[in-house]
Amino acid sequence: MVFHSVGWMISGLALIGIAYALLVAWLVGSFKGMGESSPAEAPVTILKPLHFDEPGLKRALASFLDQDYRAPVQILFGVQDAGDPAIAIIRKLKDEFPQADIGLVVDSELHGSNRKVSNLVNMAPFAKYDLLVISDSDISVRRDWLKRVVGALMGDGVGAVSCLYTGKAETTGWSVLSAMGSTYEFLPNVIAGLSSRLASPCFGSTIALRRETLDSIGGFRAFANHLADDYEIGRAVRGRGLKVAIPSFAVDHSCGERRAIDLYHHELRWNRTTHIIDPVGHTGSVITHALPLAGLAVLVNGPTEFSLALIAGALLCRLVLKWTIERKFETYAGPALALPLRDVFSFFVFLASFFGEKVRWRNDRFAVSPTGALSHVRSS
Repeated sequence: MVFHSVGWMISGLALIGIAYALLVAWLVGSFKGMGESSPAEAPVTILKPLHFDEPGLKRALASFLDQDYRAPVQILFGVQDAGDPAIAIIRKLKDEFPQADIGLVVDSELHGSNRKVSNLVNMAPFAKYDLLVISDSDISVRRDWLKRVVGALMGDGVGAVSCLYTGKAETTGWSVLSAMGSTYEFLPNVIAGLSSRLASPCFGSTIALRRETLDSIGGFRAFANHLADDYEIGRAVRGRGLKVAIPSFAVDHSCGERRAIDLYHHELRWNRTTHIIDPVGHTGSVITHALPLAGLAVLVNGPTEFSLALIAGALLCRLVLKWTIERKFETYAGPALALPLRDVFSFFVFLASFFGEKVRWRNDRFAVSPTGALSHVRSS
């Protein structure tokens, strides 16, 4: 009797997940962004913290140097090790873009557990302009990106601008699954949260803000011990009564995972952090896993007409959502045939996130507190 009840409960969750997927497909198709305004130009400093070479790094960085933008642009790269191989790439970019204002900051000083933020702290004094744009190393952009970001920042009451992102595979296999996760799972869930006003995101893909706004929230040092530094910056900006604008376009996030374990640790880090910071919301996100839930229903209830129809309905809705995202954002992350594997992998990581409070970030392991603060455990 209990086993039967569990089967029907799982079936009910799968049905809710199917309805959710259809709703999100509609929300994605009608998404108009927040803070859209006319493109604008003003002097800008772009801050790019780097850590070693990675697949597609040179191409990604070059996209920031090839902007359709007439106002002065300074781009600062920061590394923490004089032997960092990313330095060689920066030198090549200087040769290829001799007209660009490119600076390099090499400083090993740490200001907290978050090495990326420590890098930003070290870079900030060398920024020439009062408009600052921070972007992670694995992001590439289109030629109108800076115009649109600065234009959004000029909107009334806007304190910062951030950008949605889609995945772009740099290798094969696991990197494709990673790109599909960013594009077909993370992105639509963010849009659902934005549309319902249940989420207030801010992403490391792009964070544009004025220097005075950054100073008013404590500068980069205020976030040096947080894992989700991008989210915390956005929350601090909103705490000043300002908006974080999210335009309707997306940038590309390079996915270079070559092994399953790399992808697992990467996604577990964010799932576990979300669970620690927002346990109720994270638990409720079980409904976003309609296809694995429908598969569980078949295992528990047997291959009945209803349970098989659940699987067919879940798969169809995932395809509709995939096609809607690709049309809306002019992107492609991976084949439809890989969706079931992608969804099963996501569900496994989701379940694993409930067991443990430690995360792996590059070669370090950290414990994450309920506030999102990091404490270093060990290096590997």
